[in-house]
Amino acid sequence: MQRGPTHLSHCAHCAVVLWLLFAEISADLPMCKESDYHFEYTECDVLGSRWRVAVPNKADTCTGLPDPVKGTHCTFSCSQGEFLDMQSQQCQKCSAGTYSLGTGVAFEEWDSLPTGFVTHGVMTNEWKASTDCSNSTWTPKGDYVASNTDECTATLSYAVSLKKTGTLSFEYFYPDNGIYFEFFVQNDQCQSTESESRWMKISESNWSQYKIELSNGNNVLYWRTTTYALQGSPVKPVLLRNIQVSGVAYTSECFHCKPGTHSATAGSARCTPCPADTFSNKGATVCHECDEDKYSEPGSGSCKPRPACTNSDYFYTHTPCDSEGKTQLMYKWIEPKICSETSEGAVKLPASGERQTCPPCNPGFFVTNSSTCEPCRNDSYSNGTVCIQCPAGTEPMIGFEYKWWNTMPKNMKSSVFRQEFSDMDRSTAWEVAGEYVYTTPGNEDSIYPMLTLTVPGYRVPQFMAKDSERRELSHITFVFETVCTADCKFYFLAGYSEWNNNVIEQWKGRSRKQSYSYLIQSNDTVSFTWTFQRTEEFDTNNSYSSDFAKIYSIQITNVDGGVASHCHLCALTSVKADSSCVLCPPGHFMVRETGVCKSCPPNSFIRASQPVGEAACVQCGPNTKRNQAHTACLSDCTLDVKTKEGTLLRYDFFPLSNITSFLSSPRFTNKGLQYFHLFNLGLCRTESQALASCVDNVTENGRVVRGYICQSTVVPSDIRSQKTVSSQPYIIGDSLIGVTTETTLGGISSPAKLFPSSSSLPDVILYYKSSDTTQACKQGRSATVRLRCNPTVTAKDHITFPSNCSEGTCDGCTFHFMWQSQHACPLCTKNHYREIVSACIQGIQRTTYVWQQPLQCYGGESLPAQKVSACVTLDFWLKFGVSVGVIVAALLISISCYFWKKTHKLQYKYSKLMMSSGGKECELPTADSCAIMEGEDVEDDLMYLTKKSLFTKIRSFSRERTSDGFDSVPLKSSSSYHQQEWEDSDDAEIKG
Repeated sequence: MQRGPTHLSHCAHCAVVLWLLFAEISADLPMCKESDYHFEYTECDVLGSRWRVAVPNKADTCTGLPDPVKGTHCTFSCSQGEFLDMQSQQCQKCSAGTYSLGTGVAFEEWDSLPTGFVTHGVMTNEWKASTDCSNSTWTPKGDYVASNTDECTATLSYAVSLKKTGTLSFEYFYPDNGIYFEFFVQNDQCQSTESESRWMKISESNWSQYKIELSNGNNVLYWRTTTYALQGSPVKPVLLRNIQVSGVAYTSECFHCKPGTHSATAGSARCTPCPADTFSNKGATVCHECDEDKYSEPGSGSCKPRPACTNSDYFYTHTPCDSEGKTQLMYKWIEPKICSETSEGAVKLPASGERQTCPPCNPGFFVTNSSTCEPCRNDSYSNGTVCIQCPAGTEPMIGFEYKWWNTMPKNMKSSVFRQEFSDMDRSTAWEVAGEYVYTTPGNEDSIYPMLTLTVPGYRVPQFMAKDSERRELSHITFVFETVCTADCKFYFLAGYSEWNNNVIEQWKGRSRKQSYSYLIQSNDTVSFTWTFQRTEEFDTNNSYSSDFAKIYSIQITNVDGGVASHCHLCALTSVKADSSCVLCPPGHFMVRETGVCKSCPPNSFIRASQPVGEAACVQCGPNTKRNQAHTACLSDCTLDVKTKEGTLLRYDFFPLSNITSFLSSPRFTNKGLQYFHLFNLGLCRTESQALASCVDNVTENGRVVRGYICQSTVVPSDIRSQKTVSSQPYIIGDSLIGVTTETTLGGISSPAKLFPSSSSLPDVILYYKSSDTTQACKQGRSATVRLRCNPTVTAKDHITFPSNCSEGTCDGCTFHFMWQSQHACPLCTKNHYREIVSACIQGIQRTTYVWQQPLQCYGGESLPAQKVSACVTLDFWLKFGVSVGVIVAALLISISCYFWKKTHKLQYKYSKLMMSSGGKECELPTADSCAIMEGEDVEDDLMYLTKKSLFTKIRSFSRERTSDGFDSVPLKSSSSYHQQEWEDSDDAEIKG
């Protein structure tokens, strides 16, 4: 119980003694200055907090360090071009001549492996487990680090701890597929992070860039290479540079620009390399120009003296042909020029040669008006001057043949490869020289001048496509020569890119002019490279620059997109439309025995699958016409049909010609998944209209089929996230056979019982055929579309299936559809309506036109408008008749009065004659005159004449003639007795 306090008292006593001792020692030390210590942050706690503490640069050198203060949060960082000032704990811009990545670190200098990088080599091949791989590591080369080139596996690793999510980026040069190159990242549990692929892609021509995201925490980066090249084949190493990691805690200082680079402004995130013929020191803000007698490569930290120009510093070439067809031998300095013409012993550039006539173009090319060479068309050939079209029945033997070298061909490239990578861009490696192409002198003996030919692919000629004994994909032949005084090597490589190829053959030392051929057996072999190495030794002081290689000619056959120097007879028994065989003009077929072209009959097209023989001509079906290309028959969507009664019906289906889609009834899989069959139909079309198409949007490379009718299977949008899922597309009909009212055409039948009709108007049927055959449909699929007139249907897509075949087909090969529409009716004419004339009402009569029922037409002529005309009613004619009757009656009365008066005059004259005769009727006195004398008045002679009644006058007027043919006319008497007697007798008659 007593030990506790005593023990505590003892400990307190010890602490006081230690403090007094430390105070005594500190009293003897000077106060710390800012140069005696620096600041650091403590480890972050679970809350992400930390403290800033002062740490002396050397222990026990001063006293009075600043007290710890609250630091920035662990996630705090500065931007690129800035650093964290620990005194103020604020971000400051980097000064000129320095740079900063902010939250990142960069590794750009590789004079040695930077701190944190580890490299080692191991042997993974069990058969060579005893091989020593301790020296097979990644090697720093100044501006980059290079992998090994032996069969050992070399690994380069770097461990980094990130406070937040960051990124890694680096540049690599991986030109040789003889090395396997992989990159991957592991966390602190040695688990590889997910990535698309750990195998790096081949570099096509220059540096490639790679970037990947890194998670926070510990990350270990691995670069690994393994060589699997053939024995003796040169291998190009993998190169790495500019490795940058972002996401580290912070940067408390800026880095000085390395020699050969500079940053001119404050706050730079990186330094800029100096251009050629300039240099800079470490931390430079500007680049300085070299003296005139010195030079430098891009990114150099110092200048080198310019050597005196020698014969190895220039090369000769031929200029391209000018407009006059002339070329000239010229000498040029090798670029970039580093030699001095003014130094002692320097040579001058030789004068140019005389202008000479240009050689012809290479076979398959022709000379243009500007004296340049252009390729001939696909169906032509040439010997280098003019193009000549291949005769029908032959095919051009396409390829490339280069034997004249005035310009570098467009599909060939000259480049330089160095084992020690350099930023210096040397533009000259192989140069044209008229009759050959050669390697120019170089300023380094160990470089590889490379000449690369690239082709798009191969196409076997039609005549040898089915001849297995004669068939070959392609072969390449070249004629070359090498002249060298050291251990030079000439390589021929083939592969699928300039930097991904294999050595096919190599020649060591001097080689006389000779030819070499290589048989190409793979479509992937599309790149061919010739390279020349003067020596494998280094630091030879350019002793073998006069060694060279020449290539006189290169010929490669069966190149897709190539040119031809001659034509070959086709195999006329199996000419395909897509072959390179020159076919006959449109509308002509090729006679199988002779290859002569003959014209097909009118309104026929050429069968695309076999354009040879008279059977190649296919007659167009009823109511169709061939297209301009003579490849198919089309319908212009119009039709004329003559009925049994002799009536001409005209149809116009153009409103139905657009692509129409319709669905079958819903179907269900065994698991209850609902789907439909989608049909796309293009009824008829002109040459400018597109075909119907069906797609497959399930697979990544969605397939599309096109035809008049096609089908696909679709799943509704509620099944998948996308709008619709379409799959399994296929063509039902890709050609139109004919348009007719007959129920059978070309072996395809459309029974009327499938779609019963009560109308007397015939259906119009369109017949389609597909050339695609399947195991189930060995003759291909076919379809019929029956157009039925129904003026009441206004929708343009009223398409139905047969009642007994819900999916449009009963056997899966022949499909039947019926399309009811008002546009399927014949055009209306005058025969389709009649007129109705109304009664005449109030002097107006109306004529109305109505359709004949049932209505069986649409469009065409419209109903005429109602006609209104003036007319006369029955009352008018009654009044007119009465009026005319009255007028006629009045006229008759007038005429009667006139004749009565005449008769009265005759009676007077007769009476007078009788009186003069003495009353004897048979002894009439001879009349001196029958006329009334002048001065006589009839009225005066009528003495004692009394007025008679109307009836008496009429009766006297109408008396009948006597039997002797004369009228019995009573004569007047002058005596009143006779007058009275006549009147009495008249009265008596009336009374009687």
